[in-house]
Amino acid sequence: MYGHSGTDKSSRCEHFAGIDENKVNRNTQSCQECEIEGTDWVALRMCLTCGHVGCCDSSEGLHATKHFEQTGHPAMVALPNKQWRWCYVHKSYS
Repeated sequence: MYGHSGTDKSSRCEHFAGIDENKVNRNTQSCQECEIEGTDWVALRMCLTCGHVGCCDSSEGLHATKHFEQTGHPAMVALPNKQWRWCYVHKSYS
């Protein structure tokens, strides 16, 4: 899997257990925080708990990570193609 560290830790991560990203509805089509701030994003991430869409860590706003820090929601998926998932708690891909 893209970004897989070579260990099996991410595939066993309990934060992905029972999550079907196709059943999580994204709350916006873009990063609302970037739109409010008037900044651009590089890529988007969707929270697998609540559907919040935020910009990636390569973006100025770091809004996906800030969402995790504020809410504790541990897992996200890359948008738009959902090619990979990330656990903020374990800092690992799935």
